[in-house]
Amino acid sequence: MLRWLGKGSDKKGDHCENEEMEVVEFNVLGGGDGGGGGGGEVVKSKRLIIRPRIKVWMARAITTVILWTCVVQLMALGELWGPRLLKGMPYCFNHIDAPEDLVAKVYVPPKRIYRNNGYLMVSCNGGLNQMRAAICDMVAIARHLNATLVVPELDKSSFWADPSEFQDIFDVDNFIASLRDEVRILKELPPNLKRRVELGLSYTLPPISWSDISYYEKQILPLLRKHKVVHLNRTDARLANNGLPPEIQKLRCRVNFNALRFTSQIEELGRRIVRILRENGPFLVLHLRYEMDMLAFSGCTHGCDSGEVDELTRMRYAYPWWKEKVINSELKRREGLCPLTPEETALTLTALGIDQSVQIYIAAGEIYGGKRRMASLLEAFPNLVRKETLLEPSDLMYFQNHSSQMAALDYLVSLESDIFIPTYDGNMAKVVEGHRRFLGFKKTIIPDRRLLVRLIDQYASGALSWDDFSLVVKKAHVSRMGNPKRRVVILDRPKEEDYFYANPQECLQLLDEPLRNTS
Repeated sequence: MLRWLGKGSDKKGDHCENEEMEVVEFNVLGGGDGGGGGGGEVVKSKRLIIRPRIKVWMARAITTVILWTCVVQLMALGELWGPRLLKGMPYCFNHIDAPEDLVAKVYVPPKRIYRNNGYLMVSCNGGLNQMRAAICDMVAIARHLNATLVVPELDKSSFWADPSEFQDIFDVDNFIASLRDEVRILKELPPNLKRRVELGLSYTLPPISWSDISYYEKQILPLLRKHKVVHLNRTDARLANNGLPPEIQKLRCRVNFNALRFTSQIEELGRRIVRILRENGPFLVLHLRYEMDMLAFSGCTHGCDSGEVDELTRMRYAYPWWKEKVINSELKRREGLCPLTPEETALTLTALGIDQSVQIYIAAGEIYGGKRRMASLLEAFPNLVRKETLLEPSDLMYFQNHSSQMAALDYLVSLESDIFIPTYDGNMAKVVEGHRRFLGFKKTIIPDRRLLVRLIDQYASGALSWDDFSLVVKKAHVSRMGNPKRRVVILDRPKEEDYFYANPQECLQLLDEPLRNTS
């Protein structure tokens, strides 16, 4: 049979070509009798055709296997490295749960190109909000002088002895990136310049307080060009409130309200406190500035016993940079220069008509005199809370002994409150007031302390009835609730005029102005 198929007609061989090829190949491999020259030729011809077809088929199969192996490997790599390496590849390499149009895109402004006149180092002093305002001022100064700013150094030697660095409180990357179109900011000096500073080849000075921009042009800019590195220390209140170019004022606002974002840990804990408060209804934040350092610094001892007066006096003398030593406490109180006591605060809130059941969040450190001094306030407003009572100790463990980070939490809660009331016009009171104005003139009641202490003394002596006392207090504060107003300018007396950060009017929408186009 095999021999017959080998010698069959061409036509029959055509009909059974595939079958004959199998037989012929089998015959060759089996070593047949080799009869018929024509048959041998056919066998040889079929061998030449069949082997290449098998090779092509095998090559295709192997190639397919290799390609699919590569695809599987790339998909595996995409799970691990996709976010970094495969962003330009098809969607299967980028597993993103949210649609592309819902993914937050961070806007980074273009870099500002300018000739660098030198490097500006800054050492801030004071508490959180004193340093916050100083940072805003120094960014504006660096921008105006075409200087590179090094991330500011925070105060670690004040009363609070807080070891926090800038990046422990503020989002340093946001600070640098969000201002890159205004000023170049570095986390530290380049190595060669750092060496110059270590060798004492930089220039250090405290700027003059409440200076206009011409002071920095005439005094600081030549030093920058000469020494390459200028170190400014004690930077609080070193830029005037008024008389500055509009772009300087608006940059101060941009730094304060946009660039100085707290770290994600502080922001998240602040949001948690606000959520807890909101679950129980409206809340008022009381910045009760009645801590030991405030009383010692100001010399305000109204309501303190003799032992407390001695303790506060000793503390005031222990800090040589607190220049005022001999202080008449009662005179300062009558002039409205002392923080309201907890007892005075309780009377004021009641006279203003604050609901006694409202939540009152105490934004402050430890109150001097403790439970004894807080008793009357707690009796009038039993729903007093603090971050320490709203959170577990483990939540605040990271922030303990870091007063600026604790103050940052109070700052965030103060911004979100229905009403904010400070008992003293310190830096936090002023900066929070200005920030709440920026957020839409949220209600901020600024007590008229000079009037209040006089009214309280009259009420306590029986010279004024409660109804009359309450009526006068309410009328006196109608225009002191954070409403839009112009900043008070007092030429040649900058310390007595309205503070820029309490009312940054250049950045606000005042009621007598046409609405800005927000589209």
